[in-house]
Amino acid sequence: MAGISWHYVFKFIITGDAAVGKSSLLIRLTDQRFLANPDPTLGVEFGSKLITIPEENKIIKLQCWDTAGTESFRSITRSYYRGAAGCLLVYDVTSRKSFLNARTWLADVRQHADPHLTCILVGNKVDLCQDESELESNSNAERTSSTRVHNQSNAAKHKRQVSVEEAELFAKEEGLLFVESSAKSGLNVERAFEQAARDILDKIHRGTFDDDQSPGLLIYNCVSHVDPEYVWTDTLSSDITLGWTVF
Repeated sequence: MAGISWHYVFKFIITGDAAVGKSSLLIRLTDQRFLANPDPTLGVEFGSKLITIPEENKIIKLQCWDTAGTESFRSITRSYYRGAAGCLLVYDVTSRKSFLNARTWLADVRQHADPHLTCILVGNKVDLCQDESELESNSNAERTSSTRVHNQSNAAKHKRQVSVEEAELFAKEEGLLFVESSAKSGLNVERAFEQAARDILDKIHRGTFDDDQSPGLLIYNCVSHVDPEYVWTDTLSSDITLGWTVF
């Protein structure tokens, strides 16, 4: 039986209004594909992904919980907030309502999640604000570190309801990371998770997270750990216990 092939496991939650593309971001991250019309998330959905942080020489397993964006599932999804190390707070750049509601989602996460949680604000669906040539260029490379979208056509600009500057200001005021993305093209999807993971690593190095007391983290000092059947459990409520086998 092979040894464990990662140094860390980080629990992530993905939250925000319904139809902002949360499930599409997760599918793009884990399967490198795009579903034009995914089924609405009922409760929560799960996906995992190994990423590498080259400057740290570390491999991180992201265990991501995609939460429903409707009020009827709020009591269920809140159960998954506890112990999360990272959060993607997603809005649709063509929906001002979803951006305004991000404040409510953020308050909910902060009420129920670890106080040291790293949260990145993700403005999704920028493909709707870009012309085709620009979208293809950005998708092929993801080579720019800027979150800004340039050279938009007049029609594309008209679709945008949340400016980059406004979102950046909100993120700065709330102490959030920020990026714009497209689940359709893949633009900045992995970067959003990697940026949050780097921030979590930095918190580990600074001692912000207690290795033994933070249920959203699993930490190993070497890749060849001899316990590949380790089961990580997180008690969600008094009568529900969630467990998942890492290998």
